[in-house]
Amino acid sequence: MSMGTPPPPEIPDSRWRQSLRRRLLTWFGVHGRDLPWRRTRILYHVWVSEIMLQQTQVATVVPYFQRFISRFPDISSLAAAKEDEVLRLWEGLGYYRRARNLHRAAQQIVQDHNAQFPEDFSVARSLPGIGRYTAGAILSIALDQKLPILEANTVRVFSRLLAFRGIPTEKHGQQLLWSFSESLLPRQRVGDLNQALMELGSEVCTPRVPSCASCPVHMLCAAYRQGTQALIPAKKPRTAIENVTEAAIVIQRGTRVLLRRHSDQERWAGLWDFPRFATNPGQTAVSNQELIDNAHQLTGMKIDPSQHLTTMQHGVTRFRITLQCHLAHYVSGRKQDDHLCWRAPDELEQLPLNVTGRKIGRLLADRTK
Repeated sequence: MSMGTPPPPEIPDSRWRQSLRRRLLTWFGVHGRDLPWRRTRILYHVWVSEIMLQQTQVATVVPYFQRFISRFPDISSLAAAKEDEVLRLWEGLGYYRRARNLHRAAQQIVQDHNAQFPEDFSVARSLPGIGRYTAGAILSIALDQKLPILEANTVRVFSRLLAFRGIPTEKHGQQLLWSFSESLLPRQRVGDLNQALMELGSEVCTPRVPSCASCPVHMLCAAYRQGTQALIPAKKPRTAIENVTEAAIVIQRGTRVLLRRHSDQERWAGLWDFPRFATNPGQTAVSNQELIDNAHQLTGMKIDPSQHLTTMQHGVTRFRITLQCHLAHYVSGRKQDDHLCWRAPDELEQLPLNVTGRKIGRLLADRTK
């Protein structure tokens, strides 16, 4: 260890941990939000909520959760649904792989576990889309199993409580914080404590300007004593934003337009979109020949480009995308491909589309009115 590197913090003693648990559970009993997935201990509801809450704010998730449970009230109904319908209900939440994994896991549960979410941690963790944190959260909240959790909110809370100055996503940080999380687990009310820790991170111990004065455990917090809350947790270097230019082709055939479903290897796997392709970065115009060549490669069709429709900008993870949209007329040909379909603009609401696909679809529907 270098001279300038502080030693790693030690996990506080049992008296400190007991005080933390007592204060947090008392606070949560008064201040815990009334959320639809907290009104029951149904494993399926807890599972769906935990998947939706990954990288998504609670206020955004609530209406999606309610619509999803209304349409798919149990695991069997979710497993029996078509993927397009699952993705359509998920549309707008982003990170669509979560929805596809949820659907596949439901099918696996029906096939292998009699449509009952498995209560064994290792079995639950083996399901698509479920890792160590998610399995622990589901089983501790629904069944009070003695399992630790570690996610964005609790990473921040634990790092500040311990005044851990390292990067929490690195190996040493993960080992320390998982051990700390496990050391806090009570004999009873494990699910309540885990939810209290997440609630504290979401509502009080926020990334910027934490509300330390209203925190029920600020007197136990090492970062508060040191005045280092704003510096903890340490941040990883920001990923550089990459500017990308793409083109979308709206191929018209009579009153219908062509949609193409993204493959498993593409950015919006499982979602429908207008055929699109990458162009040279910063390219301000796409030639007719480029549109013709790429349309044939993607769809097997010959087209006659007609006009520029619109240009859109949007962000996806580390990409800032400029999308140039062009109209074209169908001439002939087609690949033998289940990932292509023709729809009238007013029928596109039935399909799960990515954000720009939905905007283009609504623009086309408005033009036909």
